[in-house]
Amino acid sequence: MTTILAPLVAGANYARLLHLLVGWIFAGVILMIYPGTYRKGLGEILTNAVSLDVVLLALVALIPAARRAEGVQARLLLVPDREEDIGVEPSGTWADRRRTAGWLIGRVVLGSTVGFATVFGLAPVFDLLTGPRALRYLPLVPVLALGYGWLVVWAGRLQLAMAVRLLGPSPAERLAEAELRAERLLERNRLARELHDSIGHALTVTVLQAGAAREIGDPAFAAKALEVIEETGRQAMEDLERTLVLLRETPAGGPSAGGTSGSGAATEQPGIDQLPALFDTARAAGSPVEASIEVPAGVLPGVLSRESYRIVQEGVTNALKYAPGQPVDVQVAVREGQLELRCANRLVAAPARAGAGRKGGKGLRGIRERAVLLGGAASAGPADSPGPSAGGGGEWVLDVRLPLRLGS
Repeated sequence: MTTILAPLVAGANYARLLHLLVGWIFAGVILMIYPGTYRKGLGEILTNAVSLDVVLLALVALIPAARRAEGVQARLLLVPDREEDIGVEPSGTWADRRRTAGWLIGRVVLGSTVGFATVFGLAPVFDLLTGPRALRYLPLVPVLALGYGWLVVWAGRLQLAMAVRLLGPSPAERLAEAELRAERLLERNRLARELHDSIGHALTVTVLQAGAAREIGDPAFAAKALEVIEETGRQAMEDLERTLVLLRETPAGGPSAGGTSGSGAATEQPGIDQLPALFDTARAAGSPVEASIEVPAGVLPGVLSRESYRIVQEGVTNALKYAPGQPVDVQVAVREGQLELRCANRLVAAPARAGAGRKGGKGLRGIRERAVLLGGAASAGPADSPGPSAGGGGEWVLDVRLPLRLGS
């Protein structure tokens, strides 16, 4: 019983009935204006009225905004399970206009069917219930009300199905929406990498400096450590502010990813020219850094300079985290149309163990993602290095190659 009666008392049912009656009113107005009903047969009336309705609705469908208006109205009155199933974009192609014309004609036909069934069905019922034998037909009232209610329910559901099919997003709109979602996902991943690289580096340096100051107990060293922690924390705050600015950006009128906003340098992206400061921070944390940067000025595009800085930053951060106090060798050079980045540090544990500790890290995964997006490749892992600089042990090597011309 609940299954039968529940749809009849749902608010969506009456909203859909209103949507149906709007289509019927349109047909009724056209019928009364032209051809009229005076001294005309039913066949002549229907032929002329239907022909005029179809022509007018087809002409309305040519207006791009008509599709948008119908979509908004359908979302409000047909109460779809998901609003995005019914589009609200203007017609962009002739296929959209044809679908809009089919929707308008189908809406008027279905609404007219329900409207005429309401008028011509209620009149005889009213006559029966007010006639001399009203008591005899009174038991039929619940049955007739139930039948009419379910007629409205099924007509409303059919109207909603038509709207989803004919007013739903076109293949081009669905593709554009999918591309937009993919762009948003890529942007979220990029911001996540920015946060991981900058904040992770700052926390690593802070922890190492604080631990060393506590162990050594020298006031001068502690003061230097606090200075490094302060500078690193300030840089991390700037990185965080820049990322928050990017999160607040809007598609139109927002600041560019590499530009500046009202906060001045808060949105300025770090580049490869800031690597010396990064190396100084690592040295202050207790890890000797030998760096070689052979990159002519103005050679790197802005995005390549920014991403290269983040890659090297992650490599140095990993060295500080997994091999604190060990020498770090960084080489950045442009050779044969490629930017080559290499970051190596001595292993402090068995190669298998060190590899297991880093292989699945988010930082290395972020480096590989950056390299792939820039058309390059990245590899990381233990490598044998029996030379004297490695003390007869092995090294952990991060090797990244990026094309200078993006997409090549």
